[in-house]
Amino acid sequence: MQNQDSTPRSGPLCDLRVLEFTGIGPAPFAGMLLADLGADVVRIDRPSGADANPYDVLARGRRSLALDLKQEADRAIALAMLGKADILIEGFRPGVMERLGLGPDIALARNPRLIYGRMTGWGQMGPLAQRAGHDINYIALAGALAMIGPADHPTPPLNLVGDFGGGALYLVMGVLAAHLHAQKTGIGQVVDCAMTDGAASLLAMFHGFRAMGFMAGPRGANLLDGGAHFYRTYQCADGRFIAVGAIEPQFYAALREKLGLTDDPAFDAQMDATQWPALSARLSEIFRQAPRDHWAELFATSDACVTPVLEPDEAISHPHIKARRAFVEIGRVTQPGPAPRFSVTPGAVRHGPVRAGEGGRAAMHDWGLEPSVLNGRDA
Repeated sequence: MQNQDSTPRSGPLCDLRVLEFTGIGPAPFAGMLLADLGADVVRIDRPSGADANPYDVLARGRRSLALDLKQEADRAIALAMLGKADILIEGFRPGVMERLGLGPDIALARNPRLIYGRMTGWGQMGPLAQRAGHDINYIALAGALAMIGPADHPTPPLNLVGDFGGGALYLVMGVLAAHLHAQKTGIGQVVDCAMTDGAASLLAMFHGFRAMGFMAGPRGANLLDGGAHFYRTYQCADGRFIAVGAIEPQFYAALREKLGLTDDPAFDAQMDATQWPALSARLSEIFRQAPRDHWAELFATSDACVTPVLEPDEAISHPHIKARRAFVEIGRVTQPGPAPRFSVTPGAVRHGPVRAGEGGRAAMHDWGLEPSVLNGRDA
């Protein structure tokens, strides 16, 4: 494994110190994003002695302090670290950090400029705040899940809408926004990031569409949910799929030209939703006549907005993805690289996951704390 202490950090957040209390899902992903962009993220792990899991991509780029937060001495170390941090992120149920003696009141009293980022599914308050849940539950209650999938049943879109899109990305945006405010005012604050809030926010455009009567149909019968013949996927002769997104008139015209449908009057009524089922059936017949890669090649230089639906391994090898170096290999594990891109301060993956406690002493030294606080323990 690459030595995490010898690899210089790079990225626009190089001066940022983040203390992350280990968890699952969105909070670790937020920590990964901040580390990718240069932040010095130190993760508080439970003492385990287990080797690092090289496949835990979300754990990359951090150093670790192994602390038993139920022990007073270890809580003191955590308090000392948060006193030096710019941002703290945690993903426990509401009240857990308070019971550990590490809640916002104590943390902000010690470090008034601290940004205290809290990542939960339901939020810090509300009737469901103490209830268990997962991504599927949060996006279901936010109204997102009902709009995704075929007509006969909603389909969970992996964990992209709740955990990562509505959770981690909003947490990162929130703590960085609050940090900018703290830099100007010296005043820290709590960022209450709930996946239900984030998933609801992601639906902003679609609530506007609904208010206009633009998405009045049931799931699977609207413009962007697979109802329109020019915005959906089609199965090809080899069982694989092609994605069609020819919304604008010029792109729709290019689609018709490539498929030999320019003179077919049935396709003139592009936005007549009553015709979409019949036109989708026509296109289904056409795309089933050849394998996916035939269609990919046919549309390769066209602005018809038609692309192959690639499996993950195929996507890694696609010429465009390779040209942008969108994937990197860390510890023999191929994984997405940092995003977005910066012209002056590019981000980087410093190293893969580390075992609990690895790099903790160096992190304390770098943050201006004496490792003697550890009372002879490794951390």
